[in-house]
This record gives sequence, structure tokens and C-alpha cells, in this order.
Amino acid sequence: MPKNPKLKSILIIGSGPIIIGQACEFDYSGSQALRSLREDGIETILINSNPATIMTDPSMADHVYLLPLTTKSIIKILKEHPQIDAVLPTMGGQTALNLCIEADEKGIWSDFDVKIIGVDINAINITEDREQFRTLMEKIGVKMAPQATATSYLKGKEIAQEFGFPLVIRASYTLGGAGASIVHKAEDFDELLTRGLEISPIHEVMIDKAMMGWKEYELELLRDSNDNVVIICTIENMDPMGIHTGDSITVAPAMTLSDRTFQKMRDMAIHMMRSIGDFAGGCNVQFAVSPDEEEEIIAIEINPRVSRSSALASKATGYPIAKIAAKLAIGYHLNELQNQITQSTSALFEPTLDYVIVKIPRWNFDKFEGSDRTLGLQMKAVGEVMGIGRSFQEALHKATQSLEIKRNGLGADGKSYTNYEQILDKLKNASWDRVFVIYDAIQMGIPLSRIHEITKIDMWFLKQYEELYLLEKEISEYTLDNLPRELLLEAKQKGYGDRQIAHMLKCLESEVYKKREAMNIQRVYKLVDTCAAEFKAATPYYYSTFENEMETAAGDSYAENDSEVTDKKKIIVLGSGPNRIGQGIEFDYCCVHGVLAAAEVGYETIMINCNPETVSTDFDVADKLYFEPVFWEHIYDIIRHEKPEGVIVQLGGQTALKLAEKLDRYGIKVLGTSYQSLDLAEDRGSFSKLLKENDIPYPEFGTAETTEEALVLADQLDFPLLIRPSYVLGGQGMKIVINKQELEDHVVDLLRKIPNNKLLLDHYLDGAIEAEADAICDGENVYIIGIMEHIEPCGIHSGDSNALLPPFNLGDLVLQQIKDHTVKIAKALNTVGLINIQFAIKDDKVFIIEANPRASRTVPFIAKAYGEPYVNYATKIMLGHNKVTDFKFNPKLEGYAIKQPVFSFNKFPNVNKQLGPEMKSTGESILFIDSLKDDAFYDLYARRKMYLSK
Repeated sequence: MPKNPKLKSILIIGSGPIIIGQACEFDYSGSQALRSLREDGIETILINSNPATIMTDPSMADHVYLLPLTTKSIIKILKEHPQIDAVLPTMGGQTALNLCIEADEKGIWSDFDVKIIGVDINAINITEDREQFRTLMEKIGVKMAPQATATSYLKGKEIAQEFGFPLVIRASYTLGGAGASIVHKAEDFDELLTRGLEISPIHEVMIDKAMMGWKEYELELLRDSNDNVVIICTIENMDPMGIHTGDSITVAPAMTLSDRTFQKMRDMAIHMMRSIGDFAGGCNVQFAVSPDEEEEIIAIEINPRVSRSSALASKATGYPIAKIAAKLAIGYHLNELQNQITQSTSALFEPTLDYVIVKIPRWNFDKFEGSDRTLGLQMKAVGEVMGIGRSFQEALHKATQSLEIKRNGLGADGKSYTNYEQILDKLKNASWDRVFVIYDAIQMGIPLSRIHEITKIDMWFLKQYEELYLLEKEISEYTLDNLPRELLLEAKQKGYGDRQIAHMLKCLESEVYKKREAMNIQRVYKLVDTCAAEFKAATPYYYSTFENEMETAAGDSYAENDSEVTDKKKIIVLGSGPNRIGQGIEFDYCCVHGVLAAAEVGYETIMINCNPETVSTDFDVADKLYFEPVFWEHIYDIIRHEKPEGVIVQLGGQTALKLAEKLDRYGIKVLGTSYQSLDLAEDRGSFSKLLKENDIPYPEFGTAETTEEALVLADQLDFPLLIRPSYVLGGQGMKIVINKQELEDHVVDLLRKIPNNKLLLDHYLDGAIEAEADAICDGENVYIIGIMEHIEPCGIHSGDSNALLPPFNLGDLVLQQIKDHTVKIAKALNTVGLINIQFAIKDDKVFIIEANPRASRTVPFIAKAYGEPYVNYATKIMLGHNKVTDFKFNPKLEGYAIKQPVFSFNKFPNVNKQLGPEMKSTGESILFIDSLKDDAFYDLYARRKMYLSK
């Protein structure tokens, strides 16, 4: 059956601001769904309050409402658009589903005659209400762990007495494992039970007997209204049960599952999906399997929506789950739809992988001082990376190289743990860096059987690790001159970076690279094609690997490369890598717009990124996608292969910016602002000299490279002082200190964490107002796209401040100074593209805090508030295609737009929630107000000084 002809106008609910447990994977699924529906001529109306995402771009839907995700907003939209036929709530995570349920309970959908598609409300209720779900599973013969429901403290205590410890407490109707915990001993139970009951919106928890050490698997399913079901991907968690899947290292396809058990699991998943309701769309099912010969399977949960894992499964297989799920929701059957990668097989064709993917989460514990860093049932990761390789070992190495935590991969970088007790502790109490600690434990000589006993990680994975370590040991016995070709090739095939091999051979990375060249050990690129090369793929989505050479009948040897280089002029856009605090989805928004703008002016566009959650790594955004680490060695090989006109670094946040120096050194053109200008702005000392030459005020400052120098400076500058390291993002390491003891403690700590860094000490302007401006410059002309005033005082990181656009109480004299300084600085830095400048205003005098000649966190916010495609304009200027004067700027905003930060402190109950110069927010929302008399503004303004922490 083709699409339902009655559906002409559909409302899509987005996921709102990014929080831990619900990140940009829903921007990706929402964007895909919008594009999918518009292909069918359906009018799309979107509600989402997040300004940083591609999804809320005016080009994505026919009508975009940047409104709070409340039933009040839903009613407003339905009144303005009486033509809406249906609502699709499955693309916006738990937030969208919860809002859909609330609107259903209030009778809103029936009042406006709106049909719910893509899911069945009963299915949500069955899967979210743990008691109902358990009853249904018993009825259909699917085993679960012994469980019982508690809606009161007393009932919970009774269940614990019956089951004994360890236990798992899970709160109903929550996201990212909120309120869930493992209880090992009776004395912790009371507090954790109370917390679970409080967090659950219906004050209900499910108490399970803990299946500690069992293996965990996830299946991604799609089903149409004809009851056809396809299983897109099977994902195995390397970490056993007890760690939230969002915090687990996951592998696809499943590695340690017998075929018999896999078939059984497939049948169970399909049976479960069919039993929860009659709906067409996506579904995620989680299972636990006993780690013995029996391989007993029990069901954990089922989510009748696209999930975090669906984004991962889409990128892992190349099968666009959200796009197809949207088509199924409007009535199509799987056999009527095309697989968009092969463009020759149907969507009913299940993907087959001839490669391995490894996902590793990315945490930001350093932002939450005092937080509990052990991993458990409550998700704590802020982002993730994915590596694609020909083997588990290669994919694992590529994923570790993508994390951007100053590691070059597993081992062989001089950063291993060497303390036996510390290693054992990190293995026992699952730590964020356990992926590295396993290698360190093997290196120390701890037997695999002991590591398995502590971690319960399957022996197959541990043996893979051991093989890597043995290879490192073997290579370390050679020198660069006598290393055999087959050993070097094996190290590259197993994912070791040139830097790591150089560490083993005690030589330079560049020498290993030259050796590789001389031995003709070259990267080749393979297609992600969903069908193990059984059919030809039509979309250019690549990963790299190393192959043994084959010999032709004519005696020529070659390694097969799927990536054909065209003779078109091309540019590369470097992506922003994994999400983290300080660098989130807003940079992905900028990268996508950069790619689209370059395509508009005739370039072939190439995207390099390793984040599976984002729109930039969708297979049809750029002309070519290289799903590779944003890591020098990988980038350099792609550049040598593709020979682009240049590389755009200023859209991918600090990740891409950090590579500008290497690109410049290797003679590769950095498009837009030059590396020299980028470096000048980053180097606090040189930048302040530039301000002095241009007669622009800045707080009194000095630079120090040792604790001694910092203490001498303090006498000249006077406390309070703001300490800032160079070349960091999101205010990392920034702090306000008020005496010499605090200064000494912080400087010693900083130089330990970031050695050889140049620290800047500013006299902190107490009580100053903070403002910032974003502008576009072509080297000669400057256009200021927006000036924002922060509600919080100077000293709170701009990413954590509520910001008003336009400013609400800066006089003409102050605004003129801001404009003059912005123009002067943009020109002095020879900016070509975007620039963001931050100001402190005291006694009507405007001081410069810092300038960043790159895309900033606030650019998407200003673009959404004013309805202007600023990144598009800036990219065309970077490419030298246009001047600022070519564009007709026409910003439209009645009243004010407020950028409101959103925090995820609830994941870390015991941390200090005070705000200061180091950024802690995970996302943001946008709020439009007509005037300053609005209650929302009044409330924010009244609380502005509450949080400032020294």
C-alpha cells in the first residue's frame, strides 16, 4: 500500500535542548524524517525549542516553531494550523513521547482531530509501565529477570527482602536511565529507592534481581503496516549488564553470539514488537544473555521509537532508519521503498556488514568536580564516536583515536597506567577509561582470566586486546631500519597510528610515515554499502583500511580502492568530532551549512567526521563522506588522496581549529582566516599586544608559564584574578581566584593537566556586564550579525549565561564602542569568515575579554532569531566567492530572543552546581519574548547573581 492519501499535513515534535541521555541523535532522526515527508509532498510543521540544531533550520520544515515543548505550545500551533492531520512523536526521543502522551491525556489530539502516527499510545504505555510490560512478556512467553513493581517505599522494602541483593532499581517513564541504580548492599537501598520514586513522574519503580555479568545486546527493528519486519542491526555491548548502553562500548555486528541464539533472539524481538501494538515504525529491543553454554536469553526492555542506537545503527549499516520509519508511518510498506544507498534493492532487504564498527562514549567528568565517575545504570556520557574497520581491532583503535582526549589509541603512547592497585580498582569499578585500562592490565601481566573474572567482559574481546599488546611487544624489538614490511602492515591493519608505531620504534611519526610510503603501505577507502558489496552502492560513504596487495594475471600488484577521485574542484570541511560540553551540536549545524554553501557555488564537498549522532555524517549531506577520526594521520591521507583546493577549519569548533597549524606546516591551504590569524587570537599574550596597538581597552593582564611567574604577576595585577589557559574550549581550566594560596593551587593543577601551556592572568572586572558580538568579515568589510547582552554578570562562561538579542540595557555610547571594537579587531586579525568577540562593560567602558575568528556557539542562535542564513554567507566569503557587500542583510525579530542554557546536573547529584568561568551546560533553548515586561525575563533577571562561583 502506498502512502495514506488522507495525510497532507503532519506535526513533528522535536527533542528540545541537549541533555545527557538525549543528544543530537534526535536532531539527526528529526531532520531525516522532515526530509522524508517533504519528498512525498506532505506539509511539515515542527515544534522544537533548540536553536543550535539543523532540524530547526527554516529550510527543513514548512513551518518551524521555536517554542517551549509544552501542551500550551501544541494548542497554539494546532489553532494556527487547523489543517494538521497527524502528529509524529517518535523522532524526538523521550521528551517528544512524554509530551504526546500528556496531550493525549488532556484530549488535545481528539479535540483537534489529529491522528498519532508512527507509534501507538498503548504501546508507549505498555513499554514504559514496567508492570504492564512484565505481564505482557509473561503472557507471550518471553522470559524476564525476576521483577516486582513498587509504588511506595514500604512495598520497595518488602521486594528487596524477598529478592536479596544485588538489585536493580529502575524508575518508570524516565530517560537515559534517570533514577536507575544497582544496589549491592542493604545500607544503600533506602536512599536509592527514594530517589527512584521521586524521579519517576508516576512515582513508580521496578525492582529487578540484578543479572550482573550477563552479556547485553540490542536489536534495531523496522515494521510496516503489513506486518513486515526487518532487523537492521544487532549491536553487542562489550561491557556486560550493569552499565547503561549509552555508556557502554558497543560493537556491530554482534561478535560473540552463536547463530542458534541469534536466530532465537531475532524471533523474540519480532514477537515482542508485534505484541506491544499495531503500529508502523522503528523499535529498539534490549536483551541479556547468560555468559555460559546455555546462552539463556531474557528481555530487558523495548522502546517503540527511534533511539540513540538507531542513529548508531543507521551510520553503522548505511540504512537510514529514521527516513524509512517516517515513510512507514505514513502508510508505505517496506517492499515499496528503495534502499537509498544501493538504489537497486528494496528497504525490505536486511543490511549485511563486511566491516566492524565500534562505538565509544565520550564523557566530560572534568566539568563536574566531585562527581561519581563510575559507570552504572544511569547514563553519564555527553557524546560518542564510532570507528569503522575491517576488524574489531582496527575499529577499536580508530574509535579511541577519535575521542580527542590526548590519546593516540590503545597503548604505545606513554600514557598507560602503571599502578597495579589503580588498574584493579578501575577494572572493578567500571571507569570511563576502562577501554584503555584493559590494555594496561594486559601490559602489566595480569592474566586474562583474572580480567574476565573482574569485568565479566567476554574472553573473545580480551583475546583481541592481548593480540594487540603482543604485536606492540614484537614491534618494539625492532628499529625503524630493520622492521619487516609484513609487521608494519599488520600494525596498520590492526589500527595502530603512525604515532604509536613511532613510540614503539623510538623514532618520529614522520619517519614512520616515510617508511610506510617507501614500502607502499597505503590506506585504501572502502564503501559502506549495506550489502557487503553484493550490489553496487550509489552513495559515496567511505572508511579507510589497509589491504594486502593482490596480483593481477599480468603480474601487477594493487590494493582495491573504492574512492574514485574526480577532476572537479573540491573542498574538505573538518567536522567537530564527538559532542562534549563546550563543543556541541551548534558546530555540526555550522559544518552542514558550510557543506551546502560550498556545493551551491560549484564545489565538490567532502566531509570528514566520526560522530555517529549528527546530520553532518548523514550519507547524503556532502558529495563524499569519510567516516574517519578527525585525527591528523587520517586527514592527511584523505587530503593526499583527494587533492582539494583547501580545507575549512573554522566551522568545526576547537577540534578542526587545532589542526590548522599542521595543515599550514604541510602547505595545505586553510580556507578563510589564515592559520597565523587563528593562532594570534588563541595566543593570549600576542592578542593583547594587538589590542594595545589598536588602542582597544582590555583588563590588565600578564602571561605566566610557571607558578613562580604567576605569583610575581599577582602582586602587579591585584586580586581577584581570572586565570585562563591558551588553546582551550568551553572555558576549560578557567577560574577566578581571590588570594595567593588559591592562585598557587590552581596554577599547579593546570600545569599538571595541560603541560607547557601559556597561562593568562587578568584582573577580574568584578560586577561588570558581559556582552558578545558575532560578525562576518571578508578582510575589508565587516557586518555585525548580532550583539547579545548576558543577564548574568561577567565571570560566568558565555555558554552558561542567559543572553538577550538585541541587548536590553546598554546605552548608545557602549553599543558604539562594541561596534567599533568589533570592526577594528576583525580587520586587524585579517578575518575571512566568522568571528566572535566577548566584552566586559564597566562604568560605560568596553573591555575585550577574547576574540575567536571562527564559528561560535551563538551563530546558530542568531541565525534562528533573525531568520538569516549567516553560515551560508560566511562560507561563500571564506571560499573567496563573495564579499560581505554582495549580501542583502534583512534581520527580522520583533521583541527579543533569549538563549537559555540547560544543565544536566541531575546526573551528578553531589556536584557543586555553582557557575563560573568554566562551561557546564550541555545544551540550550531559545525563548522569544515581546517585551522586557515578560515574566520569563523578569524571573531570569532576578536570579542573575545567584550562581557566580569563584
